[in-house]
Amino acid sequence: MEENKNSFVKTNNNRMVNEKFIRWIQKIDQCLEICSKMDGCQIGSGTSRICKVNNPDSYEKMNKLFDE
Repeated sequence: MEENKNSFVKTNNNRMVNEKFIRWIQKIDQCLEICSKMDGCQIGSGTSRICKVNNPDSYEKMNKLFDE
């Protein structure tokens, strides 16, 4: 990823999240919980969800981070 290029992922609720602002990702079954709040999040509260069924492209893009 280039330094000056913004890259976004689409969440289940059609929200776009800038990858640069992702604080953490928690993998739960076939879904990913993503926190992008600067002051942190708790699972299910303040997080965005990306599920393989709803957003396969975004899910695969983020899920690759677990294989590195």
